[in-house]
Amino acid sequence: MTLTRAERIELLQAVADPVRWAVLEELADTTKCVCDIRKRVPVPANLLSYHLKVLRDTGLVTATRRGRWIDYALADDARRLMHAALPGGPAEGPA
Repeated sequence: MTLTRAERIELLQAVADPVRWAVLEELADTTKCVCDIRKRVPVPANLLSYHLKVLRDTGLVTATRRGRWIDYALADDARRLMHAALPGGPAEGPA
């Protein structure tokens, strides 16, 4: 997996936020709905939705609709993305 410099920076900025890091910790072992995430990451619902969108946009989190609920999970390749974003990881061209 290769990332451009700009993609690396975007990914690392996404996980640098304490709320988003807490969400990733919550999703590390299992899929959860927003209501379950909010129990452990106590932020307003609109703010949590924003942070989940940022994580989805970077490819770290996936969302699956289940009736009226949306379940969130750590993306299958989230760990590979993080490894690729670190200095010394595979790179593809300039920013």
